[in-house]
Amino acid sequence: MAESMSGSMAGLPPEHSGEVVIVTGMTGAGRSTAAKELEDLGYYVVDNLPPSLLRDVVRLVDESRGTSQPIAVVVDVRSGAFFESLQANLAQHAVGRDTTLLFLDATDDVLVRRQEAARRPHPLQASGRLIDGLHRERTALANLRANADLVIDTSDLNVHQLTDRIAESFGTPDTTRLKVTAISFGFKYGIPVDADFVADMRFLPNPYWVPQLRGQTGRSAEVADYVLEQEGAREFVDRYVDLLAGVAKGYLREGKRFMSVAVGCTGGKHRSVAMAEEIARQMREAGYDVGTHHRDLGRE
Repeated sequence: MAESMSGSMAGLPPEHSGEVVIVTGMTGAGRSTAAKELEDLGYYVVDNLPPSLLRDVVRLVDESRGTSQPIAVVVDVRSGAFFESLQANLAQHAVGRDTTLLFLDATDDVLVRRQEAARRPHPLQASGRLIDGLHRERTALANLRANADLVIDTSDLNVHQLTDRIAESFGTPDTTRLKVTAISFGFKYGIPVDADFVADMRFLPNPYWVPQLRGQTGRSAEVADYVLEQEGAREFVDRYVDLLAGVAKGYLREGKRFMSVAVGCTGGKHRSVAMAEEIARQMREAGYDVGTHHRDLGRE
């Protein structure tokens, strides 16, 4: 975690365990990317907030989400004179929480290329050139940059590398590990549109045709045992989990921390449910944060 501007400041109410990250910096340096990554890390994100309202946002989040909810506020040059209010609030520890000021920067030539690629004028450009707007912005933000707790130069960073830097600085083991959802479904109701991977369990005998199992679901021990004892069932799960583990490493390298694994059978009641539960169990044992969702259970 980046060193906080206020550190272990005296007078910080002990119940305020969530920090505030102020995200600012040059236009085109990656504020939006940083904000999205902080949101994925569990922060409550407010974009383009007038700094004079910072204390109000903290109070509202305290009341609605609790004092442990971390907050990220994106402030850019459009806030104009409000920057003085921001600096005053930070200097006085007025928000009542540990506060980290993150400043994103890049060289002028990189910022110009990014703005031209986005085909957007600089907010301070007015009738002049893009570079003129950048120079005005550097002047306006000079004091904030000088007082920043963490400055990240994004000149040589791509989107994935920047998200990695944000995760390294502000993430926790719980927020940076891969989160997996194992979804069971019935093919006759359609494949889940948000699935990253789809596995078809219709190669296994259907418990529906076993009278004593028909009324049960794949969550029952009897049905799960029946499904997993079929030829090829355990071999499939073991190999599939190994495959998913390999892909998971790539996901994390690319900054993707959510994986949706859909497991289907005809109706989404027996085979898919049992196999989704087994896949989830093995991935939990491997250290992944795994949840299950049985989309079509109960539709028959």
